[in-house]
Order: sequence, then structure tokens, then C-alpha cells
Amino acid sequence: MRNIIALDFSKAFDTVRHETLLRKLSQLNIPDCVYNLMVDFFGGHTHCTKFSELSSAFLAIIAGVIQGSAVGPATFVVNAADLTPVKPGNLLAKYAGDVYAYLVMPPNNVDSQLIELDNIERWDKENNLALNRSKTVEIVITNCKKCLASQPPPLSGISSTSTIKILGVTISNKLSSSDHITSISSKCSQTLYALTILRAHGLCDTALQSVYRSVVFARLLYACNVWWVFTILADRRLAGFVRRGVRRGFCYLI
Repeated sequence: MRNIIALDFSKAFDTVRHETLLRKLSQLNIPDCVYNLMVDFFGGHTHCTKFSELSSAFLAIIAGVIQGSAVGPATFVVNAADLTPVKPGNLLAKYAGDVYAYLVMPPNNVDSQLIELDNIERWDKENNLALNRSKTVEIVITNCKKCLASQPPPLSGISSTSTIKILGVTISNKLSSSDHITSISSKCSQTLYALTILRAHGLCDTALQSVYRSVVFARLLYACNVWWVFTILADRRLAGFVRRGVRRGFCYLI
């Protein structure tokens, strides 16, 4: 059994304070030229608001990381490096995405939930972030009803869920990937329909096969080494889906 809390921070990319980030960067063993490059990258930017013929005064931009930039993920790693669990045995997995971190607790540490959340909220206030409890969810991974019955009361402002999406992969509280397979099968079916329409409008087979590989195969194979071990025999209908693509000439089995 494991308790997992998916932590969502409001506008996490937009609220990273440059001063705090640069202070953390200065404590790393990196060349001076790299640190100076980051100072130049984040400094010297201003913004204003314009409406019709009116414009506000220019103000310095002191927070925010550009989403999709090359330095974005790296700066998130640096900014979150000092966010650590309080109790030994608990784990904080942090990502530069919509869900900022996952707090994982073993059965003997479930009573530390409030302590860990208080620590996280203290940290986010110091780092100009805000924990969004309305989007933060808790899931209990278990295969035993007895273990489920022994859970502590629900956390204030945090909802419980039976499925959770981790980096694009949906896993249920029974460690099943059926929901994930249903989702990707539906999306791939839509792609097959679109390819059929494109063929009817004259798109050549070579182009159709290229789209199939880049869209359908990419979706089917994404993180498959993780979720495939949680499948049951009925979930492995994906093989039949691939055969449909072969019959329609969108791909070839090797």
C-alpha cells in the first residue's frame, strides 16, 4: 500500500522568483560564466499594459520562467532541490509540469501527511509559490480492502481519486493500466478514422504510413515499459488494434 498526493502549484512557471532562483544557483558548483549567463537571461526585462491609447508605466519582471524555454526544466530542478520530505521513508518526486510533485508515503508513514503538507506549504511561501489544494489529489494504491479501511480521514481541501495521471500515464489505485489503454485506444481510433478520410482524399500510402508511425505508434509506445507490466490479458487488445492498422495498409509488422 502507498499513499500518493499529487501536488499542484498555481501558476508554477510564472511565480518562480528570479532573486530566489539566482541565489540557489550561486550555491551550486558551476562555472562563473554559466551563472553570469543566467543572470543576464533573467535580468533587464520589463513589461507594461496597453489599452487603446493608454499605457501603464514599465515595471521590471522579477518572476517567471518562460514555458518551453531551454532553461525552464533546469531552473525548476534547481528551484525545487531544497524541497525535501520531513519523515524518513517518504519520497518527493518533482517534475517541471502541471503537477509539480508527487508525495509518496509507505503504510507506516500515513500519519505524517499533515506534517508533510505543512512543510510543503511553508516551502512554497518562501519560494513565492502557492499550493492549489482544489487541484491537489490523493490516491491510495492498495490491493487489500483491510488496508483501505485503515486509512486516516480525508485531508482538508484535497479530494481523493481512484486514478491518477503521472507524466501522461493513467494508473488506478489497483495498479491497473486499463484506463490508460482505453484512453489511448480511443485517441488512436480517431487517428485511424482521420487517416481513412485522408486516403479517400488522395493522400499516398507512404505519407499515411509516416503519419501512422509518428502519431499512432508514438502514442502506443509512450512509456510502455512502465504501464505494460500493469496490464491484464483483456487490456492487451492493443495488439488487435495494431493488426487493424496492418490490414488497412497504414503499417507493416516486421
